[in-house]
Amino acid sequence: MAHVDAPARRGLPPEAYEEIPGDRYRPYVPADQSPAEFTLRAVALGIVLGVVFGAANAYLGLRVGLTVSASIPAAVMAVALFRALKRGTILEANIVQTVGSAGESVAAGVIFTLPALFIWQRTDPDVVVSLMEISVIAALGGLLGVLFMIPLRSYLISREHGKLPYPEGTACAEVQVAGEVGGTKARLLFEGLGVGALYQVLSNGRGLSLWNESPSFALPRKAQIGGDFTPELLGVGFIIGPRIAAIMFGGSALAWLVLIPLINAWGGTDVVYPATAPMADLGSGDIWNHYIRYVGAGAVGCAGILTLIKSLPTIVESFKLGMKETGGGGGAHVPRTQQDLPLGLVLGLAGLITVALWLWPGVPVNLVGAVLIAVFSFFFVTVSSRIVGLIGSSSNPVSGMTIAALILTSLIWVALGLNDGSVAAKASVLAVGAVVCISAAIAGDTSQDLKTGFLLGATPRLQQMGELIGVLTSAAVMGAVLVVLNESYGIGTADGLPAPQATLMSLVIDGVLNASLPWGFVLLGAALAAVAELVFKLPSLALAVGIYLPISLMTPIFVGGLMRQALTRRYEGAGTDADGV
Repeated sequence: MAHVDAPARRGLPPEAYEEIPGDRYRPYVPADQSPAEFTLRAVALGIVLGVVFGAANAYLGLRVGLTVSASIPAAVMAVALFRALKRGTILEANIVQTVGSAGESVAAGVIFTLPALFIWQRTDPDVVVSLMEISVIAALGGLLGVLFMIPLRSYLISREHGKLPYPEGTACAEVQVAGEVGGTKARLLFEGLGVGALYQVLSNGRGLSLWNESPSFALPRKAQIGGDFTPELLGVGFIIGPRIAAIMFGGSALAWLVLIPLINAWGGTDVVYPATAPMADLGSGDIWNHYIRYVGAGAVGCAGILTLIKSLPTIVESFKLGMKETGGGGGAHVPRTQQDLPLGLVLGLAGLITVALWLWPGVPVNLVGAVLIAVFSFFFVTVSSRIVGLIGSSSNPVSGMTIAALILTSLIWVALGLNDGSVAAKASVLAVGAVVCISAAIAGDTSQDLKTGFLLGATPRLQQMGELIGVLTSAAVMGAVLVVLNESYGIGTADGLPAPQATLMSLVIDGVLNASLPWGFVLLGAALAAVAELVFKLPSLALAVGIYLPISLMTPIFVGGLMRQALTRRYEGAGTDADGV
């Protein structure tokens, strides 16, 4: 890979991990240098990677309900290809990663929601699933997510530098710098990759089964403790630090060691929707899936509102600054590394997309739905962009945000008399939730990529253009991918692709429209988040994520945070960390 002329240092500086004002951080590529960045080869390679990662994650998500962030794999592949070709700059590699990682996020938003159409189609032959409809919703939702995140970049990425570590974004920057400078930095990176690969080969997850990487222990009253001790989850905990990792684990422990046993003990023979068996007969996994996820969704929604209220003054200030620069009141003095797409263009495109969702033939979004999409998308884009700064994109509770959006949309449908009991009414609610879900998912990815660019010294507006291209190209094939997977395996079938997230979304819509949703659990989650934030002054989003996600994910993240604390104390003599709030 071609090197940037005369970098002042080899590798990211310590300030990349320290809590300092963003305008004091000196990126790897200085603002006064302009190496090749947004090139045809970088964009083309990113498009190919985006389509591949998108299709692979669509299958994975439909199979097990989880997707894996593509940012780090895209960064590694970009570095490897450019080094093999002995061409390309570090900023070109960053564009490859930016464009390539968009496919995974589009896939996540799509497969968490739109497969509900295939599920309804199995019981109602009148339901028509359109390939074009899926791709249009994916494209417009993805574009909206990128556009709504752009005004937040200055605040979340620059001003909150050090407070929000953005684990994958930081890791991608390290990968690209290691590929650029070689030497010790590259050796350490590939040693880390080698250790992670060896661990996977030796463990039971993907190799020789020398030990169990996912131990689980059943406790009385259906309580459970365990962990998926994979290198990636331990690494997330190491990056975010012990404080946030502990709060997230605390939320998960509250769910799995307190709430689940209480539900088992007090539920008795009652059958509460969406379960079809008495509470006392449900296993811990069933209780989590049927009830705790509603608690988590309520917590995520309330925590998101509190976070937005706290962030509102700075967000308004960022909007004012953006409009001033758009009007020519200072744009000429903005350094290359702080140049966003013009705010007027961003807001104009967002408005056009909202209108397009309302008027596009075949997309079941009415005027009310279009307004709700604009409001909910901006809200959850803000929440998602901040959450991934704490815990990374792979653990982003997008489905929890979507549940909250679906509940609110369904309630509005009922209040306005738009619910006539038909599949068309359910499809219109689902369309709103799908756009919001895709927007939140791509916003998380965009945030990580912009953090990588911030650390490297990339041009934000070029990265934002890359994200938009990645969204469009990945969305163009997503409808075909779902149709092929449905014809090959069967979406929503137990022996095919069960689509657990989309199944849950369909149950949420049915539950609200049919007045059978377990509201007590949703309100309990909201109360827990409010008490954590307002009484104990804890970061409620971190706690809410812990409640919503399985304890098997939170335990290794907590262990990773403890590892960082131990190493920090050993090698630096102080227990400092850089977690966010």
